[in-house]
Amino acid sequence: MFLPSERQERILAAVRQQGTVRLSELVERLGVSAVTVRRDVTALADRGLLQRVHGGVTLRHRRGREPEQQRTPFGPTAAGVLLGMVVPSVEYYWPHVIQGAQTAVNAAEGRLVMRVSSYEPGEDRRQITALLERGVRTLLVAPVVTGTYGLDLLRWLAALPVPVVLVERQPPPELPTLALDAATTAHAIGAGLGVRHLVTLGHRNIALILSGSSPTSRALRQGWAETMTELGMPRPDAWLFEVVSYGTPGWATAYDEVLWRCREQGMTALLVHSDREAIGMVERARDLGIAVPGELAVVSYDDEVAATSDPPLTAVRPQKHRLGKLAAELALARATEAGGRPVHRVQLWPTLEVRESCGGQPD
Repeated sequence: MFLPSERQERILAAVRQQGTVRLSELVERLGVSAVTVRRDVTALADRGLLQRVHGGVTLRHRRGREPEQQRTPFGPTAAGVLLGMVVPSVEYYWPHVIQGAQTAVNAAEGRLVMRVSSYEPGEDRRQITALLERGVRTLLVAPVVTGTYGLDLLRWLAALPVPVVLVERQPPPELPTLALDAATTAHAIGAGLGVRHLVTLGHRNIALILSGSSPTSRALRQGWAETMTELGMPRPDAWLFEVVSYGTPGWATAYDEVLWRCREQGMTALLVHSDREAIGMVERARDLGIAVPGELAVVSYDDEVAATSDPPLTAVRPQKHRLGKLAAELALARATEAGGRPVHRVQLWPTLEVRESCGGQPD
C-alpha cells in the first residue's frame, strides 16, 4: 500500500514517461480504486503539476510549440461561432452584461445562446452541459466559485473540450494555476473611489452598508476597509452593516435601526450596495427627519437606477456592458485563434458618477 505522496510521485513519473495517461491505466498500475486515483490527480492538478483531460491526465507544458497563425482578434473564422452563456440572473446587473456580450458576438457574425442558473447549486453544471450538447464552441459563465461545489465545478470547467471564460468570477486561491480566462470588475477599487470622494468632501466617519445576499459584498468590504486605512480614517467593525433587500418584509424597520445606529456613532456618510438599498436608506432617512445630503451623504454602488432617486444618488458604476463585450471577445478569440494563447485575466475599473446626494457639484 502506497502513501498518498508515493502514489502521486508514481503518477507524475508515468505522465513524464508517456505524456498522457488514462485514469483507468493508473488504477491498474497503482492497484487502488478509481476514487483514490481521481483524488490524487485532482491534488496534483490543483498544485499546477498536471493537467486533466477527458479520461486522463497530461503534462501542463509539453516540449515544443505549436505554430501560431497571424489573425485578427476573431477573423473570418468567428463567423457562425455558437457562443454559450450561463448567468445567475437576467434581472438587475446582468442584463447589461448580456447585452455587451451580444454586441461582440453580433460584430463577429456569431450567435449567442444564453441560459440562467438562478444561483442554485447544480444548475451551473446542468445548464453548461445542455449548451455543450447544443454544440457551442466556447462558453461565458458566472458560476459558483466557493466551497467544495465551486472548486469541483471549476476543475470540471477547466477540463471541458471547449474554451471557458469566467465573467465576474475569479478562481479562488486553492486553484492557483487554473487555466481559465476571466473578465471581472475591480469592485474593491470601486468601493475605494466612493470612499475617496466622500473624504474629499470632508467626511471621516463613513459607514458601509451591504446587501447580504450579493457575491460582490466581499470585494466592497475589502475596498472600503483598505481605503479607510490608507487614508488614516477610522473603520471600526460597528460601521459595517448588512441589510435585507429593499422591499422585502421588515425592510423599513431594519433600515431605521441602521440609520439610528449610524447617527448615534457620528456617521456623516454612507457607501451603500446596491441602488435599491441606497434608495431605501434615503427614503427612510427622509421619514426620520435626517436630511440628505445636509446631514447625511450617500454614495450608491451599481448605478442602475441611482439617478432616479430623490435626490439623485452619486454612484459608483461598474462598466457592465463593456465587461460583457470584453468577455465575449476573449471567448471568441480563444475559440478561433491557433497557437499558444496565454491565459487572460482582465479587470475593468468602475467609474464615479457625481450627483446631488453628497452635496458635491455634479459632473
